[in-house]
Amino acid sequence: MAPPSDFAGYPPAQEGPRSEYVPVITNNPVLSGLPLSIVATIVSKLPMLQQYYWSNAGFGRLSQMPELDDMPSRYHPVVTPLGERGPMLEFGPDLVEPKYTSLGSRYYTVSEYHALYKSGRATPLQVIEALLPLTKRGKDQSQYADAWADTYDEGQLAIKAAKASTERYAAGKPLGILDGVPIGVKDDVHVEGHVSHNGVGYDPTLPAFKVQEESAWPIKKLQEAGAIVLGKNTMHQLGSDTCGCNPTQGTATNHLNKAYYPGGSSSGGSSALSTGIVPFVVGSDAGGSARIPAIYNGVYGLKTTHHRTMTHDMTNAVVTPLAATVADLTIAYRVMSQPNPDCPVQGRFALSLPPSPTAKRVMGIYRDWWKDADPTVVQVCDQAIDYFSGKLGYEVIDISIPCISEARTAHSVLCISEMVTAAYVRSGRRSNWLDMFNPAAKLSLSVAQRTPAADFIKCCAMRELLMRHLAFLFQKHPGLLIMTPVSPIIGWPRTPGDDVYGTTDTNLTIKNMMYVFLANMTGTPALAAPVGYVDPDKGQGKLPIGLMATAEWGCEEQLLSWASEAEAYLNDVYEGGRRKPETWLDVMDLVTKNDKPTTD
Repeated sequence: MAPPSDFAGYPPAQEGPRSEYVPVITNNPVLSGLPLSIVATIVSKLPMLQQYYWSNAGFGRLSQMPELDDMPSRYHPVVTPLGERGPMLEFGPDLVEPKYTSLGSRYYTVSEYHALYKSGRATPLQVIEALLPLTKRGKDQSQYADAWADTYDEGQLAIKAAKASTERYAAGKPLGILDGVPIGVKDDVHVEGHVSHNGVGYDPTLPAFKVQEESAWPIKKLQEAGAIVLGKNTMHQLGSDTCGCNPTQGTATNHLNKAYYPGGSSSGGSSALSTGIVPFVVGSDAGGSARIPAIYNGVYGLKTTHHRTMTHDMTNAVVTPLAATVADLTIAYRVMSQPNPDCPVQGRFALSLPPSPTAKRVMGIYRDWWKDADPTVVQVCDQAIDYFSGKLGYEVIDISIPCISEARTAHSVLCISEMVTAAYVRSGRRSNWLDMFNPAAKLSLSVAQRTPAADFIKCCAMRELLMRHLAFLFQKHPGLLIMTPVSPIIGWPRTPGDDVYGTTDTNLTIKNMMYVFLANMTGTPALAAPVGYVDPDKGQGKLPIGLMATAEWGCEEQLLSWASEAEAYLNDVYEGGRRKPETWLDVMDLVTKNDKPTTD
């Protein structure tokens, strides 16, 4: 089957080898607290132990796979949709008119901030001045502060932007719907005037911690539209895990249930979204880092097509939006994905267009893979699928994906191997470079540096095999959405003492990425949406369960259309509707009544 002509880099549509689904069983040590610190220090100094842990994780298994012998390697999974590149799609009534305004599930949208400013009831400056104290660390910090990193300027950049926005509204000349809207940006994405910590302790002697002179392209487009970066959001150190625990920078709170982690690595941004501090944030995603924390905090996370918003050195990673509502996720995505004329890769991407009303609506489920999740997760997701097929007319078909367990291993190897290079450079190439990272990251990096080049190449051959198979599925079933749960587990419980030294449970990490890894490996877009809640094993507050759709390269707007349907299901159909934490902050009430929230 010939590749479609409206793409560059589209893989040959080739069905992969037939194979039975084999669950991944891992036997890695689970460490936390002081034992973790001791083991990490020892392993970082002993290559023999590093090699043992690398082999014990099964990282060398791909070198023995005959299915990869004649498969070429693909390093970046870049598939570029070609065609019209602009202008950006307009924001229609579905994006600028609030849909879900009941008190119990309400999240203020970008359009409501715009209406607030136009009405004169509050100004962007008043909003920023009210929110900034909630983001500051210190003795009497607010319960929201752990979602935010240090800015070193006391918020003066945000204040300056808010003053300019306020003046534009006063003159009747706002830049548009985003003007004056507060947002957060993950601490690994560059923002002019800010430091990118990447979850690592600040060291002003290293070039990696310099104040950025220019914002990354998607941030620049948001700022040009008037959005105000309230601050940088905390994250799991180096993006190296999916729980969100960071003893160096501080661990953000999961406000839906404080006995659980917020997910990672876009942990701070997801926490801030959940509490209503901002309507959307910018995160990154190399192994579910936007989608997992989005679901853990009951919000929406998009993983874009590879290089859609900007090029990225890491072959699994994208810079991408998360939002409290699908309307704001859509607005953020459209602004962030505008082509950069100076980039020969991202600048070639055509607009993603919503599906036509007559387009086929097909959901594909790999049943054996699907049912490997926790039974309660399966039940909640099954219930949502029944709604999509029974009420909205989706055709649900059975599909299969080859070598899933081996592909998950390949994804892990690629992620940690690329992380080693980035971390070494970040350290200033010091001989003791591992010492600047917390124990969990130090242990991962120590093991990752054992990866041979031959095994890295085999992992990239696995990527090509997967991409060819997905191309086969998308060509055979036009309009296909590959459906999975977001995470197979019901949250990640916090353990006392982890805040001091951290924690590492590679078994749970790999399991947590059971479904999300596919989009990272293949460069396809995927979107995570909450579709229900379950009772926890500990703590107070139900935990969200998420459903994920993965689409063909370039089909972000198809995913956003589906997410609008999932949002309607959760708000209007699911028993009890959408939930938000008791700590949700009514920003509109705060600034119009001049109230001050209490601190913990």
